[in-house]
Amino acid sequence: MKKLFYWVFSATLVCGVGMLTSCTDSNSDNPVDPPRQRVIKFDGVDNARDMGGLVMQDGRTVRFDMLVRSGKLTKATDADVAILQNQYHLSDVFDFRFDLEMTEAPDRVISGVTYTNVPTMPQAVIQAQAEFGAGSGQLSTPGMVDVLLKYAFDPKAQELAKQLYPMIVTDPQAQANYGKFLRGVLAAKGGALWHCSEGKDRCGWGSALLLAALGASRQVIVEDFDMSNQSYAEQVEVLSAQVRDKDGGAAAVAFIQAMVGVSTVNFEAALDLIDKTYGSMDQYLEKQLGFSKEEQTQLRAKYLTAAK
Repeated sequence: MKKLFYWVFSATLVCGVGMLTSCTDSNSDNPVDPPRQRVIKFDGVDNARDMGGLVMQDGRTVRFDMLVRSGKLTKATDADVAILQNQYHLSDVFDFRFDLEMTEAPDRVISGVTYTNVPTMPQAVIQAQAEFGAGSGQLSTPGMVDVLLKYAFDPKAQELAKQLYPMIVTDPQAQANYGKFLRGVLAAKGGALWHCSEGKDRCGWGSALLLAALGASRQVIVEDFDMSNQSYAEQVEVLSAQVRDKDGGAAAVAFIQAMVGVSTVNFEAALDLIDKTYGSMDQYLEKQLGFSKEEQTQLRAKYLTAAK
């Protein structure tokens, strides 16, 4: 069971590339400045996006150039670093990975930036990883595709994939470190960036909790979480097609979606679990993460524009 557990986790560490789009005013003869795009096109950092532009329930909007979510910074290029320094004035990086992940793929060190490790995987998965001594689990790793395809058909692995998010949101260490992350973002002197390995699951939950603290609706939180599927759509489709070729049903395909992309269905189920177990997201932020109403008010004053 522990080995299955580890592979479910490790299969989430796959590569993805975001897309950047732009638009113009089609009703004018003259081009206008395109609206700001949230997806950031880095050369060596996957699944990156600016949290700016998201509208909160009180009508205020998240400021651009202050908050970034992404995959790990291991392969960040000089051009990527220049963007983070010059456009985002990056001062703080929050890394949700555990020790072995950071050792195998350390972040690029950026001058003047404070790095804070806030591991948020449940301890059971970390222990299983240490016990079996497996690598990072990326699709480029020999045999990883075969492993994914094998466990896609295993009912136990399918169930473990469904339980990954509930385990994250109910794990005491994860709760403590997500609270530390929120307080760190509040205290950041410049731009803040947070990531896990590929910026989708643990990073996705960090983003969800930050958005909740900023006053986002559930719809906005879910839509931001689901955007990671744009980055990994090609990989998901390739492996899903292979599952179907092997006569895999909906559960096997859902396993691939959850492990290679993100499962919005599982995410929403975990949001429901928060409401059921802790009363509401507001109660979860205050009591489980220790992020007070006063701190939430300060966070909103710092990162939100005035309502129109």
